[in-house]
Amino acid sequence: MSDRFLGVTLRRGLAGERPRTRACVRGLGLRRIGQRVRLRETPENLGMVGKARHLLAVEKDATE
Repeated sequence: MSDRFLGVTLRRGLAGERPRTRACVRGLGLRRIGQRVRLRETPENLGMVGKARHLLAVEKDATE
């Protein structure tokens, strides 16, 4: 399993977005603008981040 993490913050709202994009954001665990989650850097999570990259701010977290 990957020991690298990403910090993902929801920067824009989901109004007007396609249902598939909304589902990706929800799948990442984000509900409110400004909410930040820490996720493992897996292919699944990276794919969801890529699908909603225009709504998110992403930063690399240090390994713990």
